[in-house]
Amino acid sequence: MSNPYVPLFILLALGFGFAALSVGTSLVVGPKRYNRAKAEAYECGIQPSPRAEGGGRVPIKYFLTAMLFIIFDIESIFLFPFAVAFDQLGLFALVEMVLFIITVFVAYAYVWKRGGLEWD
Repeated sequence: MSNPYVPLFILLALGFGFAALSVGTSLVVGPKRYNRAKAEAYECGIQPSPRAEGGGRVPIKYFLTAMLFIIFDIESIFLFPFAVAFDQLGLFALVEMVLFIITVFVAYAYVWKRGGLEWD
């Protein structure tokens, strides 16, 4: 009898192989014309603001906002299957999901209290 994980390992190897092949091909075939405009920071199509020598510091609020989006994306990834299979899971799964939502909202309240959602 075959190992049930063999298809998973084959898919994983194909995924890594495709990623490595794509990156390698772009390095070999891609253009190598570097200029000053490519080296500058891209800020949504507007003229880049002056930065300190060596790159300067990026405000932390950008990273906090990105992390909040990731947290709520992960929450939705866990909530959709739970909502679909709610009838079969029973009370234990309901308690676990309530604890998960409480944990996420405690983190959200902490960020809100610390001013992480304020855009000056």
